[in-house]
Amino acid sequence: MLLIAFGTRPEWIKIRPLIDEINGVIPYRLLFTGQHTDIVDSSLNNYEYRTLSINQTMSSNRLDSIVCSIMSDIDDHLEGVTHVMVQGDTTTVFGVALACFHRGVKVIHLEAGLRTWDNKQPYPEEFNRQAVSSIADIHLCPTKSSMKNLISEGRHHNSEVYVVGNTVLDNLRNQLPNQDYQVLVTLHRRENHKNIAEWFSVINKIAEENTDLFFVLPIHPNPNVLEHKDILTNVEVCDPLPHHYLLKHLKDSRLVITDSGGIQEEAAYFHKPCIVCREKTERLEGVNEFSWLCKTPSELINIFNKLKNSKIDQSLPCPYGDGFASTKIKQILNGEFRHSKQVL
Repeated sequence: MLLIAFGTRPEWIKIRPLIDEINGVIPYRLLFTGQHTDIVDSSLNNYEYRTLSINQTMSSNRLDSIVCSIMSDIDDHLEGVTHVMVQGDTTTVFGVALACFHRGVKVIHLEAGLRTWDNKQPYPEEFNRQAVSSIADIHLCPTKSSMKNLISEGRHHNSEVYVVGNTVLDNLRNQLPNQDYQVLVTLHRRENHKNIAEWFSVINKIAEENTDLFFVLPIHPNPNVLEHKDILTNVEVCDPLPHHYLLKHLKDSRLVITDSGGIQEEAAYFHKPCIVCREKTERLEGVNEFSWLCKTPSELINIFNKLKNSKIDQSLPCPYGDGFASTKIKQILNGEFRHSKQVL
């Protein structure tokens, strides 16, 4: 039995196409840890899943509470489980992987091998994914570069490493970009909280100077972000959107301003120029062809003006996958579970 554990909206969006692919082929169950209860995509309601609640009283530090809650409550969900799959680099991923390592359950890491080599950028995600790489038995890498990171660390000596592409792109197959009159903006990362007001001020100024474009920003519910939303007087600020609505805005965008890894990958698939508002990125494959790094708010206006009328060469393949990652992963899982005689 495979346990697929997740705790946030981006994790769910990236595992959903894989679940659809393996349903009826690989025995599995879903576990939602509740790391983010307020922004999980509504499509989750169409699936059967178990829940694990985060006990906030365990620590005054929320990250500690997430890990402690997982470690203390996961046993009830591991009956009959031989493998667990975690996606990405959240604290849920780290907590579940560590708990399963302690219990001798095999760990499969989806979206393995991403690196900035700086534990503060992004925090705590860079530590989480490096730690899980030390635990995982099977690494499912999105790109050859991420595989090379793991090989350089020696992970291939005692585990299996595969390149499969990024499953988020499986959601986009047979979809085409539409108009280009919008600018989609998302900002939420912890390292940007300290200057989120400055980011918002610059974005608002850009929107004021580009009235031919419609700027939309689905606001993240983190209080450190929400408290500054009134700065955005020239931007349409809305609540977090279901993924299919977010994709519609993305497909209608001329370019994207974001600190999200998933949106960076989706923008590349649709050949939409993407400004990445971070000092460092773990997705280097598309930099300067599909995405442009903007390290500080003061750089944003110049980068935006250079890109707003540019087009990405349509002949360039998306550097993050071809939209068939789940099919490749199903084949890998088939081999793994056939060996253990668990295929349906």
